[in-house]
Amino acid sequence: MMVTEIQEISSSRVKVSTDTGEEFTLYKGELRRYGLKAGDELSPEFCEEFLGKVLVKRARLRCLNLLKSRDYTAAQMKRKLLQGGYSEKTAEEAVAYAASFSYIDDLRYAQNFIHYNQERKSRKRIDSDLSARGVSREILEEAWRRWEEEGNRQDEEVLIEALLAKKHFQAASADDGERRRMYGFLLRKGFSSEKIRKFLFP
Repeated sequence: MMVTEIQEISSSRVKVSTDTGEEFTLYKGELRRYGLKAGDELSPEFCEEFLGKVLVKRARLRCLNLLKSRDYTAAQMKRKLLQGGYSEKTAEEAVAYAASFSYIDDLRYAQNFIHYNQERKSRKRIDSDLSARGVSREILEEAWRRWEEEGNRQDEEVLIEALLAKKHFQAASADDGERRRMYGFLLRKGFSSEKIRKFLFP
């Protein structure tokens, strides 16, 4: 594996690119210590010590530190680590490490998200939001199944009515502008046009 480019990304760090497509981040002190420059062949010792141990440990710690402030899905955490300059392989290993201790758990994340949003968004919108966070269809279905087993149900018409009441919307006295704003608001919550119109245009 040969170094093809060393690019400064901050006052303290550089990104190293290789001819295999592998990229990794070094602190400038580490760059000086290892004496790397473009055109160098990475030694087996460096790959074993730095890429195989130091970077993996660093990615694990970064992952755990991020989880102290909020919950992440596996996909969100991987994306966060990739943005931080870690390679695909290192990011995946760090996520797997955190998941092995249940620090990352997509099912738990989905269940919590459903409970938090069940009175504010439609099931369609909740599914869309969770899918965008990388939660699989299988996990979504399991999360909803467990939610329903707890005795929960979502009546979208009751939910729309509650949201309109919270906004102090009165269909009988609303003008066209107010109706359009509420229509867009409810549409963004994931409700169908048919159900929205039932309340906005009685």
